[in-house]
Amino acid sequence: MASLSFPSTVGGDFSGVVSDLGEGLTEFGVGDEVYGNAGALLGGSGSIAEFVASDSAKLSFKPKTLDFTQSASLPLVGASAVQGIEEEIKVKDGQKILVQGGAGGIGSIAIQIAKMHGAYVATTVGTDSMDFAKNLGADEVIDYKVQDVTDVLSDYDAVLDTAGGDRVNELFKIIKKGGSLVSMAGLIDQDLANKQGVTAISQMTAVSTEQLQRLAGYVDSGKVKVQIEKAFPFLQVKEAFTYFETQHPKGKVVVEIK
Repeated sequence: MASLSFPSTVGGDFSGVVSDLGEGLTEFGVGDEVYGNAGALLGGSGSIAEFVASDSAKLSFKPKTLDFTQSASLPLVGASAVQGIEEEIKVKDGQKILVQGGAGGIGSIAIQIAKMHGAYVATTVGTDSMDFAKNLGADEVIDYKVQDVTDVLSDYDAVLDTAGGDRVNELFKIIKKGGSLVSMAGLIDQDLANKQGVTAISQMTAVSTEQLQRLAGYVDSGKVKVQIEKAFPFLQVKEAFTYFETQHPKGKVVVEIK
């Protein structure tokens, strides 16, 4: 992982047109429309800028059916969902999966990918996001402000936790022996996982070209739809971050650079 030096450009995900290539790079050409991650802590230059430098291993051709704004909303959340649902949980047709935090960027994509594979998907969201989650295809939507998910669900094959918090280990109650818990943010008790007979994984997403290619295929085939709540112009970057931190958006918040 690269060290961060200041001043530093914020932002990770992006979509745009290739203007220059590193020496010996042949996978892409000048003028190609791409999307990927250029986070400063992942070896990139930061993405909220007119020009972005990215590791080609975190880059792919953008979905053909999306514009640049839509494509820029996908890389990290899409790769996180692909990694969690397909690579960690290895979801199968007919399994019961809980997506904890289904209205956020990762959760909204994870629901769609799990449904695409034939899973029965439950999710937790806030009161104002119930219809949003149902429209994503969730079979069962639980308002976490009203109900405790561990009182409602049982005998699940897996949980993808995007919410974190102090109660992540209580999710073991709803997972069957031999199942799995993948958490993006929570501190998992591995001793409890072993006692319950559950595979527990603290996921650190590593965005890759292969994941982005797979995700673009899902989008272009109509199986996964992007979820953007609001787009801000470049000169309102501060307002974009404030909105993201205070409004709990459904899906993603994007900054447009034109």
